[in-house]
Amino acid sequence: MKPVKKWWVYIIEASDNSLYTGITTDVDRRFDEHLSGKKGARYFNGRSPVRVVYQEQGHDRSSASQREAEIKGFSRREKENLISS
Repeated sequence: MKPVKKWWVYIIEASDNSLYTGITTDVDRRFDEHLSGKKGARYFNGRSPVRVVYQEQGHDRSSASQREAEIKGFSRREKENLISS
């Protein structure tokens, strides 16, 4: 039986001060992929990832995707409140 992967929801601050939200099983690896540009999101074409500002663990693939969609629907202020909590 395969072990269940643990999924993370994360927010990265970009060089233009925007906030990118994504999901992964390894936040450090995914940040490095965004930084290298090889496997990173198209979002980072023309801007660079600066730092991970939020990480939320305890998800399976499905709940991580749902939470990502929820956060992407947040206003900037709601995202900042989440980050500072």
